[in-house]
Amino acid sequence: MTVRKPTRILQIAALVLAATLLISAGPSDDTRVNALGHQMMCMCGCSQILAECNHVGCSYSTKMLGQIRQAVLRGDSDAAIKKMMVEEYGTVVLAAPTTKGFDIVAWVIPPLITLVAIGAVVFVVRAWKNRKPPSPPSPPAPPEELDSYRELARKETEL
Repeated sequence: MTVRKPTRILQIAALVLAATLLISAGPSDDTRVNALGHQMMCMCGCSQILAECNHVGCSYSTKMLGQIRQAVLRGDSDAAIKKMMVEEYGTVVLAAPTTKGFDIVAWVIPPLITLVAIGAVVFVVRAWKNRKPPSPPSPPAPPEELDSYRELARKETEL
């Protein structure tokens, strides 16, 4: 009789333990700071995302990311951090408009304009497709009239 090693059971137990540890681990503080930094604009006037501001020695991005980092370390929620930044810098700090109030227009207008443009293209293409073919050209002038013009041209060009 052979003794089976419990390797299969140990492998399954290790897999379950690893999955449990990874699932319970929330995002790290640096990950949250980076995610929030990508949802806000740098206020130095560069019109870049806060986490990607590439100005050497940009005092705004350093200060703003520091504020976000402090709030994350305090345990503030993402919504509270965004609210804090909006209170200090105004709504222009947000990289994307909110989905409340008049800001909803910024989400509705671009798809609406796209649909109208597609409709206009379809209308124009159908109009071109359904237009009548051009009428055939009028028949050429009878040879007698051409002969009179030729004779007139000969007389005028004689030396």
